[in-house]
Amino acid sequence: MKSEQELLSRTHTCGELRGPDVDKKVILTGWVQGRRDLGGAVFIDLRDRHGLTQVVFRSDLDAALLALASELRPEYCVGIAGEVRSRGDNVNARMPTGEIEVFATDLCVFSRAETPPFEIEDDIDTREELRLRHRYLDLRRPALQRNLVTRAQTTAAVRGFLDSKGYLEMETPVLIRNTPGGARNYLVPSRLTPGDVYALAESPQLFKQLFMVAGFDRYYQIVRCFRDEDLRGDRQPEFTQIDIEASFIDEEDIYWLVEGLMQAVFSRVMGQKLPTPFPRLTYQQAMDTYGCDKPDLRFGLPLQDITDLCPGCGFRIFEGAAEAGNMVKALRLPGRAGEMSRKVLDGLTALVKPVGAKGVAYVKINEGLIWQGSIAKAFTEEAKRVVSTRVGAEVGDVLLFVADTPSVTNTALSTLRLAMGRRFELIDDDAWKPVWITEFPLLEKSEETGQWVACHHPFTMPLAEDTDLIEGERRGEARARAYDMVLNGVEVAGGSIRIHKAELQSKVFRALGIQEEEAQAKFSFLLDAFKYGPPPHGGVAFGLDRLVMLLCGADSLRDVIAFPKTTSASCLLTGAPSAVESEKLEELGLAKKAEE
Repeated sequence: MKSEQELLSRTHTCGELRGPDVDKKVILTGWVQGRRDLGGAVFIDLRDRHGLTQVVFRSDLDAALLALASELRPEYCVGIAGEVRSRGDNVNARMPTGEIEVFATDLCVFSRAETPPFEIEDDIDTREELRLRHRYLDLRRPALQRNLVTRAQTTAAVRGFLDSKGYLEMETPVLIRNTPGGARNYLVPSRLTPGDVYALAESPQLFKQLFMVAGFDRYYQIVRCFRDEDLRGDRQPEFTQIDIEASFIDEEDIYWLVEGLMQAVFSRVMGQKLPTPFPRLTYQQAMDTYGCDKPDLRFGLPLQDITDLCPGCGFRIFEGAAEAGNMVKALRLPGRAGEMSRKVLDGLTALVKPVGAKGVAYVKINEGLIWQGSIAKAFTEEAKRVVSTRVGAEVGDVLLFVADTPSVTNTALSTLRLAMGRRFELIDDDAWKPVWITEFPLLEKSEETGQWVACHHPFTMPLAEDTDLIEGERRGEARARAYDMVLNGVEVAGGSIRIHKAELQSKVFRALGIQEEEAQAKFSFLLDAFKYGPPPHGGVAFGLDRLVMLLCGADSLRDVIAFPKTTSASCLLTGAPSAVESEKLEELGLAKKAEE
């Protein structure tokens, strides 16, 4: 009988053995997935992160060993030694190791297990709260293990590619100065200077620019970032970026680098070749055609602006929208008239109300391009003709319309476009469609305050031809040298060319209403550094969690992060955040000292 120490040294993983391994003497380690006791024989499925292997204990080989195997239960951690045998005609096609089994000669129970609160299987109907509370068990499930393997492979591919291009992996501080504005920071009190706080860095933005000033012209980092914001499926309070910055470059250099990086990731992780170059759309083209700046290009259904056709069209709602400077847009659903009942069409309003739209107007196109629907009677025949021509209407089509502010109209029809793409199964789940979105607005008005704010950040370079617009009445038309890389409708990466000239930076600050005193208070260390010959530079940052989520086909970031937080930013496993002893608060200057 082999000792426990001997059974620690596995010879193979539980997903490795195949037909050619028959007659080999092996040692396997792992967890008992399941046990079947047939009296004279006990079968177990032994699991590790690589897969499953069936192990057989038989009374005619070793009765004492069989008795020990009869005591095994799910999730016992064990080591076994044995000989690989063929399963002959009894192959289990559902298991990669299904053509073999291991006849055990030795068994060691490293540790026993209580009955788990849920089964360690992929298809389980268990509340996420319970799984997160026992995340160490949840992570034993094959699907989550595959996700984390994919994550590791992705970061390995990123490091290998960037290293081959001369990029240096460098670190930036996590505890930084709190700079008001932007996302809400998590704050960390300082014990050594009571009353003062650090902020947890929401990104390495300022420090990576300082690397450029320092002459490290090719930087990257796979970095943890922190934002105290309302959460949802694709947000976490702590997340990971692939952060890249380079000097003496322009947008074309960034596009080339990112496309090569994506090719390296897809080759390593997916075993696929991702075609390059990626298509490009300006921000305005994306909004005009798809109603959003992160379009899913796996299917068509473009939008059509018909605002200019609405004055005098006869339908008062559309006429009023055009007169008020709002927008009217249409979405054509080719050949779907027979598949959309009035009840279904009326139900579309429920999809757009959450984004602020009042409703969805619709018509069906019958023989002779005759409009059928409640709004058809209101339109003049000429308006019907020109609208049909604009959208390319044909017999059997459905036309959907929304009239509202440009923001609401675009958002509503983008929502409808995605819903119709799913409804009619137009989206190829096996396709990968990346696209660059370029020339974003430099500035936008805050809906909350009405003040001008930076769409990206205040260090983003404007297009040269738009610099004269920055401080004038048309400042909202100024375009930025900013870019996003969108994959299957998800923003995966974004960045910009940065401002490196003091005069232009001051101009942008003034446009944002940031006075010199405020700029120094927020960004003094960067502005001071820029007095000493900053190079032209720019960069890009990937959301690693989002990228891995797409590669895994997962629905939530929590499925690709080992120990995630809930939507209330709490950790059910550890109980964080938690209360702290009053003595600790006093030490940090956060509570009045107890009266002596």
